[in-house]
Amino acid sequence: MNYTIQDILRIIKAEPLLVEAAKNPVKDLLIDSRSLNNASVSLFFAIKGKRHDGHTYIPELFEKGVRNFVVSEEPENIAEYKGCNFLKVADTLKALQTLAAAHRAAFVLPVIGITGSNGKTIIKEWLYQLLSPDKKIIRSPRSFNSQVGVPLSVWQISPEHELAIFEAGISEPDEMGKLQNIIKPTIGLFTNIGTAHDKNFIQISQKVGEKLKLFTKVETLIYCTDYYDIQGQIIKTELPKTIGFFTWSRKNKADLQITNVEKSQRQTRITGLFKSNILFIDIPFTDDASVENAIHCWAVMLLMGYHPLHISDRMLQLAPVAMRLEMKEGINRCSIINDSYNSDINSLSIALDFLNQQKQHQKRTLILSDILQSSMDDYSLYSSVASLIIEKGITRLIGIGPDISRQSVLFPVEKEFFKDTEDFLQHFSLSRLSDETILLKGARMFEFEQISRVLQQKSHETVLEINLNALVHNLNYYRTKINPGVKIMAMVKAFSYGSGSFEIANVLQFQHIDYLAVAYADEGVELRKAGITTPIMVMSPEEESLDTLIRYKLEPEIYSHRILDLLCGAVRNRSSLAETIVPVHIKMDTGMHRLGFQPKELDQLIDALKREPSIKVKSVFSHLATADEPTLDEYTLRQIALFKEMGKKMKDALDEPFLMHILNSAGISRFREAQFDMVRLGIGLYGIGNDEREQQALQNVSTLKSIISQIKDIPEKDSVGYSRKWIASGPATIAIIPIGYADGLDRRLGNGKGKAFIDGHAVPVIGNICMDMCMVDITGIPVKEGDEVVFFSENYTVKQFAEDLGTIPYEVLTSISRRVKRIYYYE
Repeated sequence: MNYTIQDILRIIKAEPLLVEAAKNPVKDLLIDSRSLNNASVSLFFAIKGKRHDGHTYIPELFEKGVRNFVVSEEPENIAEYKGCNFLKVADTLKALQTLAAAHRAAFVLPVIGITGSNGKTIIKEWLYQLLSPDKKIIRSPRSFNSQVGVPLSVWQISPEHELAIFEAGISEPDEMGKLQNIIKPTIGLFTNIGTAHDKNFIQISQKVGEKLKLFTKVETLIYCTDYYDIQGQIIKTELPKTIGFFTWSRKNKADLQITNVEKSQRQTRITGLFKSNILFIDIPFTDDASVENAIHCWAVMLLMGYHPLHISDRMLQLAPVAMRLEMKEGINRCSIINDSYNSDINSLSIALDFLNQQKQHQKRTLILSDILQSSMDDYSLYSSVASLIIEKGITRLIGIGPDISRQSVLFPVEKEFFKDTEDFLQHFSLSRLSDETILLKGARMFEFEQISRVLQQKSHETVLEINLNALVHNLNYYRTKINPGVKIMAMVKAFSYGSGSFEIANVLQFQHIDYLAVAYADEGVELRKAGITTPIMVMSPEEESLDTLIRYKLEPEIYSHRILDLLCGAVRNRSSLAETIVPVHIKMDTGMHRLGFQPKELDQLIDALKREPSIKVKSVFSHLATADEPTLDEYTLRQIALFKEMGKKMKDALDEPFLMHILNSAGISRFREAQFDMVRLGIGLYGIGNDEREQQALQNVSTLKSIISQIKDIPEKDSVGYSRKWIASGPATIAIIPIGYADGLDRRLGNGKGKAFIDGHAVPVIGNICMDMCMVDITGIPVKEGDEVVFFSENYTVKQFAEDLGTIPYEVLTSISRRVKRIYYYE
C-alpha cells in the first residue's frame, strides 16, 4: 500500500509546519539515520529518547535526500529545507504507533502475537521455518519487539501476506496495550515468565497481567499451564469468558499433555497426548530451552490443523536461529565477536555458547560490562555469571563497571577490572591480546563500540560483509529440495568462494553439515587447526601433502592410479600409521573430462582397492558439466546414467558400502531423481541461483563496500586516471574510492563499464582502475567524503555485477583479495 503525505497527515492528526507536494509515496519508515535505504520514499520520525534526540539528525538526513519528517518541535531555519514535508505532533513515538495501527487495520489476515520473558525470537523464527512452505508470511525482523520495533514490523505487511508473526516485549507498565492496538493478534502465544525487567513491576503478577493485555481480543491463547504465575493470573482475569485457550503441560491434563522427553546425543524425542492420540516429534536439539520452544511451535501447528505426520517431518528439519552479533578479524590474529545489543544473564549465556562454537583459538576472553537488566542483587547476579564463565570454559574475564568490579572475588579465572570503558582503553595494553577469540558483551551505556573499533584489525576501509543469516537461509532452502536421508557436502574451497575460511566452516558445522570440501590439503589443515571436526574432502591432493593429509584426518579425492599409488606408499612408509585406515573419495569421469577414472579403468581400480586394506572408499562421485544448461539436459542425463552404471559396478565389487554423489547446486534443483546419497552444495550456498525463480528464493550473502576518500571538481577537458582514458566533457565532480585491482576490482570495469552505488545512485567508474583505488563520476549527486560506496549487494547482486563484467559470480567472489577485511553478521 502507498501512502501520500496527505494520508499520513490525516492519520496521525499532525500540524503541517511545511508541506510541499510530494512526488513519491511514503514506503519506508525511518527512526535511525544509519538505517537509511531509499531516501526519496522515506518518512523520518524524530523520536526523543533518554540518550538521544532524533531532531539532531534532520540536517544529515536532508543532505542524504530525505524530504519527509515527523517532528515534535519545529527545526531551526525550517525555511531552508526546500522541498520538504514537516509534520508536527505532540509525541513522535505515538504518531509512529498510530500510523502502524492504521496500516494493520487495513488488512484481514491471521496474526500470531508472541510475548513472554524468553524464547520469543526463536519461536517466531521456528514458526516461520515450519509454516512458510505453505503460506506467505511476514514476521518481525530480528528482535523488533519494542515500542518502536513493533510498529516498524507491522508496517511491512502487504497484500501478498497470508499470515503474520510478531513478537512483543515490554519493560515497564502500560506498554503492552499500545502494542496490542498495533499488532491486533488473532492467535496469542505466551512463552513463559521470568525475571527480566522485574525492577519496573511491583510484583510478578503485575508483569504477567501487563503481558496478557496483548491477548485481550485473540481467538485463542496458547500457553503452558505449568507456569503457575501465568495460569493464576489468567484465572483472575475476564479472559476465560471472552477468548479460547490451547494449553500444554508436562504435569497436568491439557490440550497437549507432554508424557515423555527423551534426549539422545544430537536430538530429542518429545511424546505427547493430543485428543486421546499418542503423538511424538523429534527435534535436532537437546537443550531444555529448545525443547520448550519446540513444544510451543507444536501447539501452534496442532491448533492450526496440521497433520501430526506433517508436523513431525518439519520439526526434524528445524535449524538453529542465528544470533544478533558481528564477528570481525581482530588485532594480533584475534577474532572479535561483538554482541553489545543488550546485557542480561540469558543473552550472556547464548553469546557464550556462540563463543564456544568458534574453534579457531583455544584462548577465550570475555569483556563484560555491568549487567543492568536484572532484578537480582549484585552478589547473586555475578555469582551466576561466574558459574557461567566456568561452565563455558572462559580463559580470561575483563570486567568493566563499578558493580562487576565490586564482585571481583567471585571469578576464579584470570581477571582484570576497570571502572568504565575509558578506563579500560587508557590503561589496558592491547598487545596483551593475541591469538584468541574475544567476546564483547556490554550494556549500551558503556559504549563498547569504542572497544570494538580499537580491537579490529587495522586495514583500509573497503570491506566484504558476509551475512551469515543469509548463508543459513540458503542452506535451509536447499535442504528443502533434497530427499529424506540425503547428505550435504558444502564447498568451502577457495576461501569459501571468497567469503572466509573457518568463519564459514564454523557456521556450517554448527548447522550439522555432513561434509566439507576444500581444494587443497593446506585449506583443510587450516580448518582442522581452527577446530573444525566435520569430515573434509580434499579435491586436489598433491604428492608432497599426503603425509599432512593423513595426519590431519583429511579425506583425499582419488582421481588417478598415480595418486592412489602415492597415497598407498605414504601410508606404508609411516610405520606409526601402519594400522591407519584412510578414507578416500573416488572420482569418476562421466563426461566432464577433467579429473577422474574413465569406465575402462574401473577393473584395474577395483583390483588396486581390494589389494590395499588401509584404503576405505567413503564415496564415489562425478561432476556434471551442463547441469545449469536446460538445452543440454540430454548430455546431463547421459552423465547420470553412466555414473549410475559405474557406481553399481563398484558396489558389486567392493564389500564395504559407500556414498554416491554427482549433483552440484544447479543439479540439486533440476535433477532430484539423481540425488543418490549426497549432494554437493557450492555457489548456491553463497546466494547464486540457477535460474530467476531460484534466485528469488535465495538471499544475498556478500556485500562489497567502501567509502569516498576524496571529492574533486574537474574542469572540462581534464582527464582522470592513467593514460587519460576519461576526459571530462564538461565541468565534473569525481569521487576517489579506496578499492582497486589489488582488492579484486577487475580493471575491465573501468571507463564506464562498471558502476557503484552511493546513497542509491548508480555512478559510473571512470578512467582506468588503479591498483589501490578507482574513480567514479558523481556530478550532480549530493554526497560527501566518508559516504558509503557499494559495488554489489542485495540490490545490485554479484550475479548482475558479474554479467556487467562479462564473467561468472565464481570469478568475482574468489577474486576479492584477502587484504579486504571480512565482516560477519549474525542477527
